[in-house]
Order: sequence, then structure tokens, then C-alpha cells
Amino acid sequence: MEPAPDTPLQTRVVDDKSPIIIPWILSRIGEHRKQHPDRAEQRPFIVGLNGVQGVGKTTLVRALAETLQEREGLPTLVVSIDDFYLTHADQLALAAAHPDNALVQHRGEPGTHDIPLLTAFLASLKAGSHPIPIPQYDKSAFSGLGDRAPPSTWPSTSPDRPPRVLILEGWCVGFRPLAAPALAARWSAGGGGGGQSRTLHRHKLEHLQFVNDRLADYDRVINGALDAFIHIDAEDTEYVYAWRAEQEEQLRREKGSGMTEEQVVKFVDAYYPAYELFTEGVRRGVFEGVPGKRGCQLRVVVGRDRRVVESMVI
Repeated sequence: MEPAPDTPLQTRVVDDKSPIIIPWILSRIGEHRKQHPDRAEQRPFIVGLNGVQGVGKTTLVRALAETLQEREGLPTLVVSIDDFYLTHADQLALAAAHPDNALVQHRGEPGTHDIPLLTAFLASLKAGSHPIPIPQYDKSAFSGLGDRAPPSTWPSTSPDRPPRVLILEGWCVGFRPLAAPALAARWSAGGGGGGQSRTLHRHKLEHLQFVNDRLADYDRVINGALDAFIHIDAEDTEYVYAWRAEQEEQLRREKGSGMTEEQVVKFVDAYYPAYELFTEGVRRGVFEGVPGKRGCQLRVVVGRDRRVVESMVI
């Protein structure tokens, strides 16, 4: 529930993540301004945020944006990578081109986003050419298959108050591709060669390789644009199944409909191979090996109750 309009700002951030994240973001913005005084006012400070599904990412991002805007006077734009999914027609074409690859039959996995659209959007932000249309995606279109909303309905940035901070959030933001031998080793250890995993053993190596190859563009376009990165991690990524089930149970109570437990498992299973392949890379650091980026990632680990267990700067 939204706080009352006259609620003191200090009471709006009720989660245990924002008090850790907000000071860290502000410190990074301050450091960025010192290092790049000529660029600090020309383009927004870009923060990537990765949160496993069901961890409460939406509530957290809302709190971060409100605090940055209202307390710090930093106009903040929140954009989800979900709004850059392929159009319905392009997704159908992708699925038809790879009919035996279950990973790309529906939106979700890396490879099902319109990276050229995201590239153009980020380039416009960096150039400061406002107003900039902000893509929107309608997940309810085509009976839940989804489609990009008509461009005529997209909101735009304001020339009078351009964003000083951009938060780009999404479950796969920050994922980096694996080298081919590392991918094969992970697949073999995870089930393709007789090992154990939750989902990797259900997919052919070449199908996982397809997703992995698409990630090279994500790494270049997204990670290459970030000034800072926040990783809301879980002690055990399999918590995502229980968290999603809890969300659907709440939907059934509030709206009378929601996925069953079996449907939840099938839904999360479609995303989980990427967690199994790429989470360790995010934990090591999305800026690993990038000069001048030490200390630009904050990892916040939560337990089953979604409360912070530990945090660390990478």
C-alpha cells in the first residue's frame, strides 16, 4: 500500500535493504561526480539492479526512487528490462526459427529482448536528447503472451526535469556469458553429463549455448553502460519457487485467480537455467576485470524471509 501523502519520508523506507543501498548509491554518485565533473550533469548516473524473482524488487525500487527524488532532489527514472522484450510477432518468429529450443518459445530468457531498442534508448539518455520515449510492454496482450505497447502510448522523459539517475532493473540484468568450455563444463556437471541440477539436464547444450551467445550483446550494451550495480541475491536461489508461489497465493486471495503450485513450478523452471548458469558470475562481479570499477557493485544477500543476511561491496 502506498504511504499517505503526508507521511514523513523517513518512515516510507520500511524495508531493511534501502537503508543499506541508499547511502551506497549516494556515495557512488558523489565519487562519480568527482571523477567526471564534465559529464555528471550531462547524462544520468546509471544503476543496474538484479533481484531474483519474488524477492520484493518492485517495492524496493519504488522506495529507492522515492528517496532519491524527494530527499536528495535527484530526478530518478526506473526502467525494467521487461519493457524491452521482443514484439509478439518477433517472438513468434524467434520461436519458429528454433522450434526445438524450449528456452526461446516464450519471452523471458536472454535472447528474447530487443537489444537494438535498448541500445538506442540508452544512447539517447547519454546524449541528453529529451524528451525520450520510454518503451512499454503489455504482458496481458495476446492472452498473456504479451506484446509491446503502441509507441503512441509510451511516456517520455521531461526536458524540464531530465533524469539524473536511471535504475535499470530486471532478473537478468548483470548476467555475463560464459566461455564455451565453461558452459560445457557447467552443463556436464549439472546434468548433461550425468550430474545433478534443477533444470540444466532438461536442455541440450546447443540450446543453452544459444542463450549464452545472445548474452554477449547484453553484456556489452547493459553492463558496459552501468556506473554502479546492485545485486539482491538469495542464500539459495531455489527460494524463488516458494516466493513466486506466495505471490500467486496472494493474487488468488485478492483477485480470485492466480497460478497453481504446479503452474508456478513450470513457470519458474523456464527461467531457472539462466540462474544456474550465470548467478555465480554476478556474485563474482559484473565489473570483474574492468579497470576503475572496483567497489562499484553492492551485493545484498537475503534469507528465506527476504530479510538481509549480509551485504558486501565488490
